[in-house]
Amino acid sequence: MTKRIVACLSGILWMAAVFAAPVDDAAAALRVEAFLGQLSSLKAEFRQTVTDARGRVLERAEGTMAFARPGRFRWDYRVPEQQIVSDGVTVWLYDVELEQVTVRGAGEALAGTPAMLLAGKGDLKDEFEITDAGSQGGLDWSRLTPLRTDGDFREVRLGFAGRDLRRMTFFDRLGQTTELELMQVERNPRFDSSLFKFEPPPGVDVVGRAPAG
Repeated sequence: MTKRIVACLSGILWMAAVFAAPVDDAAAALRVEAFLGQLSSLKAEFRQTVTDARGRVLERAEGTMAFARPGRFRWDYRVPEQQIVSDGVTVWLYDVELEQVTVRGAGEALAGTPAMLLAGKGDLKDEFEITDAGSQGGLDWSRLTPLRTDGDFREVRLGFAGRDLRRMTFFDRLGQTTELELMQVERNPRFDSSLFKFEPPPGVDVVGRAPAG
């Protein structure tokens, strides 16, 4: 009798696990959709930490980020001093110390990346598989796996407190992990369009060029 009870309980637990997973994954997708659904723009302070595959810290940085959907964003790093700016057509990466600007088309640079997700270019279902990543640190996590295999990132995790995005963790294909903590988050602020335009400073090296048109 005892063996039958144990077997029955094991079967129930197995079935519960099988049927719970899709429900949790649906909730994870809803968290992301609820956050993005009413989002037209975003502004926040951030702290960034990059670690290698062994967990050793490679870089720490901080700065401000701004997004205006669709397609426009700006990251201003204070330390090290860098700027990444997109007007929805072109992406500029300006490294102040190297005195170099790298220019790429937004479609090429953003496909399958977290910036594409937040900036609102593309359809989530076309770009990512969204699953539940559990709860940790007081946050509920959604895992986004790019459907494309030629991008830089193999996985992105978004940590939510209710409907508010508080953390982002990126896992790249080289084994490095980038963690972003968001602070002083403002939803749907108004931005001047000039914030998302960039002109290379005189005398810097420019690598690449803006797409035609």
